[in-house]
Amino acid sequence: MNANSLKNKTVNFYGREFAVNPDVLIPRPETEMIIDAVLNLVGKPFLPGIKPNKAMLSLNLKIVDVGTGSGCIAVTLKKEIPEAEITATDISKTALNVAKENAKKFGTDINFVESDLLDKIDFAPDLVVANLPYVDKDWDWIDKEALAKEPSIALYAENRGLALIYKLIDQVAEQKISHLILEADPCQHEAIINYAMEKKYVLQETRGFILNFIC
Repeated sequence: MNANSLKNKTVNFYGREFAVNPDVLIPRPETEMIIDAVLNLVGKPFLPGIKPNKAMLSLNLKIVDVGTGSGCIAVTLKKEIPEAEITATDISKTALNVAKENAKKFGTDINFVESDLLDKIDFAPDLVVANLPYVDKDWDWIDKEALAKEPSIALYAENRGLALIYKLIDQVAEQKISHLILEADPCQHEAIINYAMEKKYVLQETRGFILNFIC
């Protein structure tokens, strides 16, 4: 979809049409693999004919979606795993308004919290998932003109695009949360894996842009 025509438009994510506007990031196909990874963790099939791994987490788990944006991850997880308790955070109040509308559209009961990452989360979830800002402004291959139509707060991060990811890993480690799924550009994966290892997290799998860690 042309980023110039975002207002009052919808984008398909995991087979559902999500409302988007200039306050939120456009859902990307690569982010759908977060859903696949979570379904695999709870032992549910995510592709026809593909047998999932043995469940590592129960269906009635507590999940926090950090930096929810349009709410596409949180809403999809609730639709795919109705038994799960889903909390979604974002630092942007306007983004949360979009996410709430999408949750209402799909009839999903999700707890929304205005928070800088996990700062306002007062419980220990079983799993944290996050598609945080990870674009480095110095990357010479990005289309900055196209990205200018989306909120910079949802795209860019300091420290080679890794600042917020590292901060979240620190928070997750401090709270001793056992499972963490992140999205990042493949060129950042080695640095993220090494940083997570310092915090006693082990890489379970990589799916495209997605990193799945366990402690």
